[in-house]
Amino acid sequence: MEQLVKLHIDGKEVEVSAGSNLIEAAELAGVHIPNLCYMKGMKGIGACRMCLVEVEGLKAPVIACNTKAKEGMVVNTKTDRVQETREFVIDLLLSMHPLDCMTCTKAGVCNLQQYAYDFGLKESSFARKKSGYPVDEANPFMKRDPDYCILCGRCVRTCKEQGTNVLEFMGRGIESRVITANDRPLQESECTFCGSCLDACPVNALLEADRWRKGREWEYEKINSVCLLCGNGCDITVSTRDGSVQKINSGAPAGSAEKYICAYGRFGFDCIGAESRVTVPMKRIDGELKETTWEDALDIVAAKLRKAGKNAGFISVAGIQNEDALTLKKLAGDAVKTKNFDTTLSLYADSGSFRNSMTADIDRTDLIILVGLNPSQWERVLPALDASVRRRVNRGAKLIVINEKDTGIGGIAAVHLAGDEVSLLQQLAKALIDKGLTADKGLEAALKSVRGIPEEIEKAAALIVAANEPVIFTDPSLFDAAANIALIKGRIISVGLESNTRGIALMGLSTPGKSYKEMVDGGMEVLYAIGEIPLTQRPKTDFLIVQNSHLTELAKQADIVLPSAAFLESAGTMIDYMGRMKHLPKVIEPQGEARSHRDIFISLAKTMGISVKLPTATEVKKAANVKVKLSVSPFVRKEGFDISPEAFIESINASVISGSRLLWLKEAVQAASV
Repeated sequence: MEQLVKLHIDGKEVEVSAGSNLIEAAELAGVHIPNLCYMKGMKGIGACRMCLVEVEGLKAPVIACNTKAKEGMVVNTKTDRVQETREFVIDLLLSMHPLDCMTCTKAGVCNLQQYAYDFGLKESSFARKKSGYPVDEANPFMKRDPDYCILCGRCVRTCKEQGTNVLEFMGRGIESRVITANDRPLQESECTFCGSCLDACPVNALLEADRWRKGREWEYEKINSVCLLCGNGCDITVSTRDGSVQKINSGAPAGSAEKYICAYGRFGFDCIGAESRVTVPMKRIDGELKETTWEDALDIVAAKLRKAGKNAGFISVAGIQNEDALTLKKLAGDAVKTKNFDTTLSLYADSGSFRNSMTADIDRTDLIILVGLNPSQWERVLPALDASVRRRVNRGAKLIVINEKDTGIGGIAAVHLAGDEVSLLQQLAKALIDKGLTADKGLEAALKSVRGIPEEIEKAAALIVAANEPVIFTDPSLFDAAANIALIKGRIISVGLESNTRGIALMGLSTPGKSYKEMVDGGMEVLYAIGEIPLTQRPKTDFLIVQNSHLTELAKQADIVLPSAAFLESAGTMIDYMGRMKHLPKVIEPQGEARSHRDIFISLAKTMGISVKLPTATEVKKAANVKVKLSVSPFVRKEGFDISPEAFIESINASVISGSRLLWLKEAVQAASV
């Protein structure tokens, strides 16, 4: 049970967890201790000296960011002595900082500006100093201006903790500055352009490259949402102004290991207004796609689907929302009378691995086991998982990697088990049983033939035995084999490549008829593709319908193109890989005549003479409320899921990349690899 301590802060009694620092304790008491370098979740370094407080019984002030709360402690945060010190720090910083608050983009959210206001400092009493370092603005994502830097180190520490290690300090004292390796521009470093440093910077030293005169912070409406561009489903905060997206930041709670979004999630929103955007229905006339009305397009599609009936098929990405998935099922089954509906989920997983996944809190786990997964911020494959795991390891958690291939993340593992994953899992299960952990009798019987446990397996087993909250993240093809470990100890989560794979599985959008591959390989009289399907060549079908927000290569070959709302343009729910139901508000209105997927399905069913209703929140919750019950399974890798995660994620985001500044990043990476 968590140990609690009581202390007094500015006369207020507060009870906090033992080990909490004084800044955290003060927050619970409703007291703000000024700070510039402190970052929740990380160990305090006391670089800025703003958080000095006085503790009764101690001769000198202490830094609150690195002082632990103790039973009976009496803390004073606003004595004359500490206030004088803080004012001196701000005064000194202002002498080396541009005083252009009237036009500064960070005005309103700048910590230095706020503290200067609190102390009534309009300018510095010290002689002004300007470093005159060059500004790094040679990329379309981020601008670095060293003249604004206050040397708090937040960007450096954030970059290091998540494992990217691009930023570092150079020099001493007031001559110090933050640089990349060899002081090269960001695009010539190993920067992934995730922008975590943008979220960390408390001043105007790091800023989105396109922010100048795009609105002040207080003019923005900030809306919490979810990124739908890969299997991590990261929380985001979207800033809008005059009905358009201005910027996107990480939306996870401060201090969480999950406070991260990649370049796709942060900068991909440009694609919403790209030239490739489809804003009106289109039909093929004399070999060319031409604009038409919704009524005409729906009439044509309805007639084709009605005629095809059982020979019609629906294929969709697994990044659509839960409400879209349930409506699609109703359209296919009730209106078209076909059993042929499937998603891209079936290319890399079976739905059972997601239906039987458990829930977990990565911020609480003390041991992470990666089975068959190779998350990478650099390859943009589940980058948020990679960053979160690296953060947890830096904060004290242990990592076990089980993979037959070389992995970048294996370099930080306490134990890296290289080889056939199935055999390694068998040996690990046997080692756990030998160490006295209770297991199902059927599992014990299945492992009787396992002999000669290697030393590294024993070491991994010892870590699991000692862990309080171990969590297994596994490739879906190895879920059943890895679940045998979870039956002994721990929680298990199958990690998909698309944002709502778990939701799609729980909503039941898996075919009782032909599979995705079978429908794509040909033989369907009518094929209806929803979302950014990873196809560039038209499948063998008499009639092709593409429903997407952009004119993809596949859409260019379609007979009918129906314009769907882009991400951020439709409200609904999704279930992330951790099993959390997340709500997505409509952040902006759809472009042109675009409609949400479910609205198109409902209108199409109505045209066919069938009433399909919008799924209710109760229906969604009922579908998602599946009781997980693991059972002993064979130690095997499921076959048929051998795709390249990197190529797949890029293909389902082709329009996002080509329709945004991400295209520059793709071309820069390709040029650097030549």
